[in-house]
Amino acid sequence: MPRLNVTGHTAAITGAAAGMGAAVARQLAQQGAHLALIDRDADALAAVASELRALAPTSTVTTHVVDLVDDDAVAHACADIIDKHTTLQALITCAGSSMLGSIDQLTMAEMRWLMDVNLWGTVNITQGLLPALRASPHAHITHLASIYALAAPGGRIPYAMSKFAVRGFSEALRHELADSTVSVGTIYPAGVKTGIILHGRYAAALDPAIADRAAAAQARMYDTEPDVAASIIVNATIRRRARTMIGRKAYLVDALVRLLPVNHWSFMRAPLRKATDTTTPVQ
Repeated sequence: MPRLNVTGHTAAITGAAAGMGAAVARQLAQQGAHLALIDRDADALAAVASELRALAPTSTVTTHVVDLVDDDAVAHACADIIDKHTTLQALITCAGSSMLGSIDQLTMAEMRWLMDVNLWGTVNITQGLLPALRASPHAHITHLASIYALAAPGGRIPYAMSKFAVRGFSEALRHELADSTVSVGTIYPAGVKTGIILHGRYAAALDPAIADRAAAAQARMYDTEPDVAASIIVNATIRRRARTMIGRKAYLVDALVRLLPVNHWSFMRAPLRKATDTTTPVQ
């Protein structure tokens, strides 16, 4: 399978206003790629775009402010991207959020919201840009899943559901496009220092102090710098890899689940106890 040459070709990136999306965009800009930056935060997106235009003055950088769960807005954004960029070679979906709470604390509306953001937002933009990707001689779609798409911990039901679904969508799409010029890959980060868990949502029924404690405990487990993770994501996209782990813990969990498909939680429970505890009162 031919590798991608990103120089002079366009990559579309969701969640590009901050975190992994912004880090990936910076690395692609440094390699001379044109960029279609997608996010719902207009001000932060404009700031990143300004930075990238200064970093790579020969690259075309466009911004597309859109909520990925809004079908009409996504359709308009896709048309805008296709209009402003001659060719689209890569799509990297970094947009997403988190949700803390146990099944007894969460409402259906809260769980549906996260599924809309993490899964349907990914499906929406992928479907909308697929015709443009198919028009490229070689193209690749990179979806960010999670270590929690390998093993699902308690206390993270909506997040694990959404990321397992992203994994299933990515794998099915990869098989569906196997005879085309478009390849599909999934990324499984173990924990990147982006602050997603600290800025995510939690169940309305959950005590904010307990949510803060659980989020902080989860954040302390993150040990991969965003630039390191972005480099792995960009490299996986260029090489058109189907499956990529980020961080030693991702490899360990992947091996553990394969070895103990039913009982792996008995080994994961203790390390994740504080991060998944959404019921014990804060003293």
